[in-house]
Amino acid sequence: MDLDFTDEQRDFAAAVADFCKREQWVTHPHDQTVYEKMAALGWLGVTESCLVDTCLFLEQTAYGMAPIGGFATSAIVAGAVRRFGSEQQQATVCGGLADGRTFSIAMSEPEAGSDVAALACRATPGADGTWVINGQKTWCSNAHFADAILLVARTSGSPGDHDGLTMLLVPTGTPGLRISGIDTMGGREVNDLYFTDCVVPADAVVGAIGQGWRQLMAGLNLERLILAALMLGTAQRAFDDALAYIRERKQFGRPIGTFQVQRHRIADLATEIECCRLLVYRVAALADREPGRVLARESSMAKLKTTEVAKEVALAGMQMMGGYGYATEYDMERHVRATLVSTIYGGTSEIQRDIIGKTYGL
Repeated sequence: MDLDFTDEQRDFAAAVADFCKREQWVTHPHDQTVYEKMAALGWLGVTESCLVDTCLFLEQTAYGMAPIGGFATSAIVAGAVRRFGSEQQQATVCGGLADGRTFSIAMSEPEAGSDVAALACRATPGADGTWVINGQKTWCSNAHFADAILLVARTSGSPGDHDGLTMLLVPTGTPGLRISGIDTMGGREVNDLYFTDCVVPADAVVGAIGQGWRQLMAGLNLERLILAALMLGTAQRAFDDALAYIRERKQFGRPIGTFQVQRHRIADLATEIECCRLLVYRVAALADREPGRVLARESSMAKLKTTEVAKEVALAGMQMMGGYGYATEYDMERHVRATLVSTIYGGTSEIQRDIIGKTYGL
């Protein structure tokens, strides 16, 4: 398969990289001003075109450490709405993303993480076709600044059933919804959501009632490739930061990068990153070629391999930099935090391995 990028794609990636080099920003998960600048350039609508373009954008912004943390969840929500939403929902979400609005998705619960079928947060029919939501969601990224949340709630059946789940679009200002930040290593990037008699209209349903599980499965290519491309950019940045350090840092009278142990470590990490890059863009190209095909094995491989390699690169970078790798004066400690959690969210590495194994009939 020919994975050569077009001239337009190369120019696009170069433009994003140049933007990240020229702009000055304080390290923060999400800066709405920077986000809106990218929207004005037409870049936030890249998910409407093709997945290869999306991965190029994500790799370059992650490498440039652009503070647009809300983009990934917004793109995942937009993908679901584009496939299953009404014209009005598509205008609100897909058009809103292109204009610089942010969205979040809520699936995990205190007793349901990897086991999505165990979801218990329930939406029941109310008056005049409305839905009344009660329950709790947790680990909800970016909900504290999102315009709306794509909620996966149970509308029928019991926890343990894949059937009976429904997607609902809930504006964050809806009465009965309380958003509470969770303190983590990266600050307050994730949230608990508490729904208490939270009422949404009938047209809040995205797609078909009771078909939320199947709709989620249809979006696996996009979600896993988004996470893989982000960590590809982060891995490359961590690698380049470590390489620059060991070229300059001297011990025993010479740069530490000239010692064989460091040369071999760099060689191994560079090879692993290149393997990830080929895998990510191969899967993106396959998904673009066959948009309706769910690449469960391939997308899981991309997410698994890239997040694990990114974690390996960041931890190796910290080790190579010694105490400076742990200091906030340098970016390496941030790379470590970002990559450690990447093997957990969006489906843990263990779950990805299980999925891949099942595709071989095991």
